[in-house]
Amino acid sequence: MYSGYGFRDFEIGDVDVIKFNGLFHLFHLTLPNHAYIAHAVSKDGFKWKRVKNAVFISDPPTWDDDMLWTMHVSPNPYKPGSWRMFYTGLCMGDRSRIQRIGLALSDDLYNWEKSKSDSYPVEVKGMIYESSIKQGRHWVSFRDPFCYCEDEKVFLLAAGRVNKGPVIRRGCVALVEEKNENKFEFKPPLFQPMHYDDVEVPNLFKLNGRYYLIGSIREDVKVHYWWSDKFKGPYQNFADNVLLPQGNYAARISKEGESYLIWNFFFKGRTTKGKHLMAPPKELVVDENSELRLKTYKGFDNLVSHVQEFSKITPLKTLYNNSNASSKIKNLNFVIDCSSGFEAFLLKGIYKNFILTGELITEDRGKYGLVFRINREGDGYYLSLDFFKGIVQLRAWGRNPHGEVEEAFTYRQLQVANYIPKEGPHPFCLIAYDQYLEFSLNGYILLTLADDQYEKGNLGFYIENARLRINNPKLKVCGKLKTNNYPKHIPNF
Repeated sequence: MYSGYGFRDFEIGDVDVIKFNGLFHLFHLTLPNHAYIAHAVSKDGFKWKRVKNAVFISDPPTWDDDMLWTMHVSPNPYKPGSWRMFYTGLCMGDRSRIQRIGLALSDDLYNWEKSKSDSYPVEVKGMIYESSIKQGRHWVSFRDPFCYCEDEKVFLLAAGRVNKGPVIRRGCVALVEEKNENKFEFKPPLFQPMHYDDVEVPNLFKLNGRYYLIGSIREDVKVHYWWSDKFKGPYQNFADNVLLPQGNYAARISKEGESYLIWNFFFKGRTTKGKHLMAPPKELVVDENSELRLKTYKGFDNLVSHVQEFSKITPLKTLYNNSNASSKIKNLNFVIDCSSGFEAFLLKGIYKNFILTGELITEDRGKYGLVFRINREGDGYYLSLDFFKGIVQLRAWGRNPHGEVEEAFTYRQLQVANYIPKEGPHPFCLIAYDQYLEFSLNGYILLTLADDQYEKGNLGFYIENARLRINNPKLKVCGKLKTNNYPKHIPNF
């Protein structure tokens, strides 16, 4: 996971990624000073090379002389072959109480110049939105711009707030139309859920003929989405509209051929005060019910060094030697059984970075799950699967060497997700690569997070008063990231 190269682990802030000429270009905020927007490039989406910083705060007294916040890079609709970056700026003159949007321009994505047009900064106005520090929360929300073009029309979406209603329910996706180049007209909100304090980092894209709006919500530290058949709505949500589970935030989308990828940073610690790490991308897809889903990024295949032969990961060994537990191998598949109590069945070998896939078939209504990076004392990660309620949970569970009595162990709930239960078999994929952990079930990602409490260990399956069949198990071992040889045209600053 990428965190920048600074002194602090949480240096990376909100991100934006665009792919051009075979390279991913990452633009991100730098915390805690917000003094510039950083730029990095990558060939694979995993290993990044920092290049020339894109945009800096201005010298005072200027509207963006204090901090720079979220940006969005997109092709310039008025000058083909060039780029625009809308960004959020704050000013020391008003103690950063008023958020405004500026523009920087580039012909090559490496060298940026702030627009000299007197149209900037764009400052929220009109009778619809909070536009004065005397309103609402006594600061003006107008940030996180996202440029959307359709039918030769150009729009800016932004995190704004309407000026009526309960103060902490006024968050909306503000809409501004660019009537002519650098000439803006405020419109009614694209979406006003009347539910949240802010809808941060909005994105809009069209997939399978339907509009999908993505936003990050501080209240639960998750990424949500809404949909509509028309650009201006109304936008609706499904029963479950969480796109990325708790801890994932400030998501942005990029185009990869005809596909969409989603990028975000992860709050390690699940709150907005945690360490920041940028997760690998995921592919956005639409399921049979037109709901948005996430699939594993195909780039993980390039990390695989070899596939373990079945004979090298068997026979399974029990962790706790439960006398009521047994296992057998039949046609290169596993069947594990435990009629009373708990048992974990471990594959042979110690693993750090891997991709484990297969199909799970339950044969009764007991408890099921996976264990990984676990030692002989049972310290490690426990991934709980409730196939009947549709709940998946990941926990870090082990001995606390410094604790006494009630503090003798650690038991941390890392992430939880829900899904709609269905009949098996249940295809699964578990990825562990350094700090990054990802779990998919029935073809879609449910858990995506970072944790480093346990570095390596055994890997396997657990059951409690249950019987489980594991079909077609395949264990891919991942190697180190390869050094990227970048094209000569990339400046070495």
